[in-house]
Amino acid sequence: MPERAAIVTGASRGIGLALAEALGHEGFGLTVTARKPQTLDQAAEALRAQGFEVEHLAANMADEGALREVVQAHRERFGRLDVLVNNAGVGIGAPATEHQTKFIDMQLDVNLRAIIVLYRECIELLRAAGAEHHNALVVNLASIAGKSPAPWLSVYSATKAAVIAYTQAMNKELNAEGIKSVAFCPGFVDTDMSDFVKTTVPAEEMLRTEDIAEALRFVLRVSPACVIPEIVFQRPGETI
Repeated sequence: MPERAAIVTGASRGIGLALAEALGHEGFGLTVTARKPQTLDQAAEALRAQGFEVEHLAANMADEGALREVVQAHRERFGRLDVLVNNAGVGIGAPATEHQTKFIDMQLDVNLRAIIVLYRECIELLRAAGAEHHNALVVNLASIAGKSPAPWLSVYSATKAAVIAYTQAMNKELNAEGIKSVAFCPGFVDTDMSDFVKTTVPAEEMLRTEDIAEALRFVLRVSPACVIPEIVFQRPGETI
């Protein structure tokens, strides 16, 4: 049984898979989840092929019951939680006059509500890890859009700004219990989620998933006396 364990949401591809791999290489047991069973199965097998101990369960982040099932599966498999990575997210662009309620709700539910629910469901395990080594960690994937909101992505930007605010609040609430929270705020990363903008920003000029994974390794290594509330990732020359 691994000495430490992590949950990663949205782990079937892109940033989430890169973060899961980084945690696996650091010796963490992994529970990975994503919405689509087939792609999640493939990702889980790829992680196991690298020698990692992996539990996987497909779940819709907008489904509160599914989130509870993920946490319960993790608890039964590993019995502890040292790192929670809230990576799952969705962005749906539209001007203010064309917002559809179902897409507003989807972004609020997946990008923000799921994070709040997962803190609640994981808090007992995180507190136990914090009491043991004072370095329990929650990584919340925000976005540079939460720092510099984009008009066409207004709802997405609003959810990511809320993630940053919630992360700050959780540090004030939970740091004394050995639980740290950090908001990762990347610009465009070369994943399929950024395909819509690659005619304007070429893929070779975008951030890499490895950049985000390297930041996770750094945060894992700082002492219990150091809290890093936010990391912003920008391309050269980019401003916010």
